[in-house]
Amino acid sequence: MKKRIANKFREIVSGSPDGKPDWVKLIAQGEGSGLFGPESAVWQVHGTVATLVGGIRALLLQAAHPAALTGVSQHSRYETDPLGRLAGTSRWLTITTFGSLEAIANEAARVNAMHGHVKGKFQSKAGEFKSYSATDPRYLLWVHCAFTDSFLTAHQTFNYPITGGADAYVQEWSASAKGLGLASAPQSVSELKGTMNDFLENDLSSSAATAEVVKFILKPPLGVGPLLFYKVLAKTAVSTLSPAQREILGLKPVSRAWRWLCARALSLLSLALGKESPSQEAARERIKRTESHSR
Repeated sequence: MKKRIANKFREIVSGSPDGKPDWVKLIAQGEGSGLFGPESAVWQVHGTVATLVGGIRALLLQAAHPAALTGVSQHSRYETDPLGRLAGTSRWLTITTFGSLEAIANEAARVNAMHGHVKGKFQSKAGEFKSYSATDPRYLLWVHCAFTDSFLTAHQTFNYPITGGADAYVQEWSASAKGLGLASAPQSVSELKGTMNDFLENDLSSSAATAEVVKFILKPPLGVGPLLFYKVLAKTAVSTLSPAQREILGLKPVSRAWRWLCARALSLLSLALGKESPSQEAARERIKRTESHSR
C-alpha cells in the first residue's frame, strides 16, 4: 500500500509511471556536486515534501503578474496537459538542484529555447499595452522571486530546519537564475522581500484571465483521490499568501487549520516516499563516484 501511494504520487509529479523520469538518469551523469551539494541549504529546502505547497504557491504568485499570466494563457499547455506542465517545471527545478554543472547547463539551454518563443502583448497595472518576453530581465526576476519566496515560505511554514538560515537559501538559489539569463537576483531575505514589495506596488494586478487561471491552478483535472490531497496542499498554499496577494488573485482568507491537516498529510507522504527521492539518491551516487575518482 505504501509503495503504491509513493509510485502514484511520483507518477503525477514526474509524468513517469515508475516515478523515475528521464531526468533521474541525467542527474546521475557527469561529475561533481553541481551548483549546491548535499550540505547546502538548497538541498534541504528542495528535498522535502513542502515543495508541493511551495510549487502551488509559486504558480499562484506568477498569475498575479499580468505579463506572466498572459504568457501562461497564450503559450502554456496548462489546460490540455496540466501534468505535463507540472513535470516540465519539476524537471528544471530538480536538475538544477541536484544535477552536475553539465546537466544544469543543458537544462538551462532547453528552458531558454522554450522561453525564446514566449512573447506577446499584455496590459500593465497602469492599463497600458506593453510587449513582454519570457527572456526579459524583469520577467525573469519576478518568476525567480516567486519561486524563491514560495519554496522558502512553505519550508518555514512546517518548521523545517535550514542550515545557515533562510538567507543562505536565498543566496545559494540565486545561482540558479544565471543560466536563464538573470544576472542579478536577491541575495538575502531582506532583498527578496524588498523586491517582492516593489513588484506588488508597481507590477502586480488582476485581469479578466486571472480568475480563470487561478481556478485551474486550485482545481486541476485530477482523479478524486489525488484531487482531495491536492486540495489540502492548495488551501495551505493560499493560507501563506499575504492579504494584498490574495486580493489581486481574487482569493478569500483561508483558515490556518489547513496547515495542521497538511502537515499530517505530508508526514504520511514522507513515510511512503522514503528518506530521499530517486533524484537525490542519483546525485549522491554521482558525487560519491566523483570523489572516488579524485583519490
